[in-house]
Amino acid sequence: MISAVSIVDVVKNFGSLQALAGVSIEIEQGEFFGLLGPNGAGKTTLISSLAGLIRPDSGVLKVLGHDVIRDFREARRLLGVVPQELVFDPFFNVRETLRIQSGYFGIRNNDAWIDEILENLDLTSKADANMRTLSGGMKRRVLVAQALVHRPPVIVLDEPTAGVDVELRQTLWRFVRRLNEDGHTIVLTTHYLEEAESLCGRIAMLKAGQVVALDTTRNLLSRFSSHILRLRTTSDKPAQLGMTQEQVAQESATQECSSSWWTCGFAHFDEIEPMLARIRNAGCVIDELEIGKPDLEDVFVRVMQEQHHEQVRAA
Repeated sequence: MISAVSIVDVVKNFGSLQALAGVSIEIEQGEFFGLLGPNGAGKTTLISSLAGLIRPDSGVLKVLGHDVIRDFREARRLLGVVPQELVFDPFFNVRETLRIQSGYFGIRNNDAWIDEILENLDLTSKADANMRTLSGGMKRRVLVAQALVHRPPVIVLDEPTAGVDVELRQTLWRFVRRLNEDGHTIVLTTHYLEEAESLCGRIAMLKAGQVVALDTTRNLLSRFSSHILRLRTTSDKPAQLGMTQEQVAQESATQECSSSWWTCGFAHFDEIEPMLARIRNAGCVIDELEIGKPDLEDVFVRVMQEQHHEQVRAA
């Protein structure tokens, strides 16, 4: 089966800044795929390259087998992109905006699908409102509608819920889940890692223009430990527990301190008591204690830290 999105050894430089340093990712048809990374990691540059808005210095990008440079027209027809920026034409109302977007792809008599999109994004009451009069959240809904108006099989959502309310998030994700269940491939970038954890079956993490992790969400969550012990003590510094950060790293690769909360990773429950005994022996009182599974934020932070340490060692 042809990949929905194929990215092979893509490099992009802006002067002395290397935004993408040989990125390779294959996204299969029907996947709900997450693209994560800190600010400046290269996510938006990669999406812009996929959409044909930026030409990479080298490498190949394809949408359902169509090269985004050599076969731009067909690749663009198969792709719907929701950008981060709120870009809109202030001279038209919502329905007119969607009709014009349909026209860009040569689609006429598209009102039935436009009405369905408006209903699913809770925009029906705003169909005749001028774009200038809409709130930021409503404008972002229209951007989503524009990306879907030509029924693309591959949909890229670049921070679609940034700065919007909880209601819109829930409305959007219900609709996007339905599209994914109907066979659409979804590529999501977001800083809300709980969204990526609940929605994405597979995730790539970028840092400094490179893929530093690529696996299923389940495997990433189990990468460091199967359980998490969180506890709050009367001390907020590792030194007060008789340990330095280096000792923590040597004794437990998944143990760290944040303020007065300690986070300890463990695989078996019989590891808990030695951890607690060491803290008690240091003269600290445990005020609160929680046991749970690691979340994607924990994994993300650790992957980024590992990459930073590797870069420091290489330097």
